Amino acid sequence: MSTAAGIRRAASRFRWFWREASGEATYDRYVAHARAHDPEAKVLSRREFERQRTDAREADPRDGFRCC
Repeated sequence: MSTAAGIRRAASRFRWFWREASGEATYDRYVAHARAHDPEAKVLSRREFERQRTDAREADPRDGFRCC
């Protein structure tokens, strides 16, 4: 493997890790699931999805009080 190929591979792995850690990949999985389950259904926009996700997380009593 050449140095350039190794750098590309490392960058690809880092990008995957960052998207998973930051939650960015969650929306992509939601869209893929929604389209696979019912292609005609309305898919939430990213903003709507994140709002719904945040509301659900904050309403969960197991998480306790969240100030931020």
